[in-house]
Amino acid sequence: MPTPQRPHLAWPARLTLILATLVSLIAVTAPAPAQAAVYSSCTQTRCADARSANTIWKSKGYPTTAGWYAWTGGKYNYTGGRHYNREGQLPTNATYYEYDVYPRTRGAARDAYRIVVNRATGATWYTPDHYANFYRL
Repeated sequence: MPTPQRPHLAWPARLTLILATLVSLIAVTAPAPAQAAVYSSCTQTRCADARSANTIWKSKGYPTTAGWYAWTGGKYNYTGGRHYNREGQLPTNATYYEYDVYPRTRGAARDAYRIVVNRATGATWYTPDHYANFYRL
């Protein structure tokens, strides 16, 4: 007796089945977006470093163009340009710019320490963990 053959799905039906399977897997395994915390003051150890960096960036006029800028001690520091507040944790309806806290050799990899500045108001936040938390300076 011959083995019954399963019907073959047409390619659009196969594609739909594959996509549905992938979407269900992604929905189950993808982590929920992290929510940043915003604190009204900064008392961490590195807040003093962030305040010092902020003073220097302020003296440079808070540049808005991303790139390397000469720093003290023959080092360089980087500004990434505009920070878009995608997390929505900082006050809305404002334009922010991001600046690295720690200088290094020009072209070296960036670390997670940033200050984020609202140039219109001067409000400044320090984030030691690349936008996971914000501390008001």
